[in-house]
Amino acid sequence: MKKSYKIEVDCANCANLMEEAARKTAGVQAATVNFMTQKMIVEFREGQEPAGVMANVVKACKKVEPDCEIYL
Repeated sequence: MKKSYKIEVDCANCANLMEEAARKTAGVQAATVNFMTQKMIVEFREGQEPAGVMANVVKACKKVEPDCEIYL
């Protein structure tokens, strides 16, 4: 399952760090962060609950970029 989320991030490098952090999160099959459109697309592994996985994605992204926002 793929879902798109609106994000708020200040620079392209920060967006790349967020993308890496999201990809490494358990339950995420793939993740893409687009700085220009301020969107994150997350593809979840089969059988994973998106809400629970996204809570962990937010935590991981906040570690690498404390000022970022992900609107669930």
